[in-house]
Amino acid sequence: MPELPEVEVLRRSLEPHLLGATVERVEVRSPALREPLDGEGLVRDVEGRRVAALRRRAKYLLVDLAAPTAGAGPESTAEPTTLVLHLGMSGRITVAPPGEPVGTDPHEHLVFHLASGPTLRFRDPRRFGRAFSLPTAAVEADRRFARLGIEPLGPQLSGDLLRRAARGRRGPVKPFLMDASVVVGVGNIYASEALWEAGIHPTRSVARIAPARWERLAEAVRRVLTRAIAEGGTTLNDFADGEGRSGYFQVSLAVYDREGEPCRRCATPIRRRVQAGRSTFYCPGCQT
Repeated sequence: MPELPEVEVLRRSLEPHLLGATVERVEVRSPALREPLDGEGLVRDVEGRRVAALRRRAKYLLVDLAAPTAGAGPESTAEPTTLVLHLGMSGRITVAPPGEPVGTDPHEHLVFHLASGPTLRFRDPRRFGRAFSLPTAAVEADRRFARLGIEPLGPQLSGDLLRRAARGRRGPVKPFLMDASVVVGVGNIYASEALWEAGIHPTRSVARIAPARWERLAEAVRRVLTRAIAEGGTTLNDFADGEGRSGYFQVSLAVYDREGEPCRRCATPIRRRVQAGRSTFYCPGCQT
């Protein structure tokens, strides 16, 4: 499943193609996603609008659209709108050059025709993705965003914040780190990697982590995510950026999917265990 670095890589790769472009037409090819597509709503809220900004919140890509241009449909509102896209488990969003045929991919759900000629394609074979529109002013209060925690790449993330969020809890640290109500976007791969970098065992109770170790973990989360973005994200199965390029952070992974291989820090064989239904990879030698 694409995590925060992959969505940020996608955002950066799409920005040169979309910023300032006008969406001339929205084509709904298959509405069957995790939340069925509202084709009429997307046409009403997106067609005829110029892309003013591309943002990311957690694992959501936010395409901010300015007020509609002259000639937009009569149902369009004057207020800025945001197109919200989520890749789910297998989604891809790519820019196709002018003239590339539409309708040849059975997993293509949405096609956004840009006035300049290219198209933005959203495909999702497993259909866990999402695509919907909201008034820009209503995004943060929407039920999908209202309970999200802090962004891990910003100044808010600190050891003290994690320590205070863990107060009164007794569970293991890895599921806590993946709790989106505490800090967003730290999915399974990057939680394993950050815990290895911080030297913290994934089953350690959050009640048994000292303040200095919380600080080390916060710094590790930020470093791991930053490196992953710089290396184009992690492509294990489906992920590619907006220009179809795979990431290569998988070659830098220290523990994830490396069961039985030697730890890069102490040479102890990496182990795998299941936590909360997800595979956890760790080093029993240097993670305590």
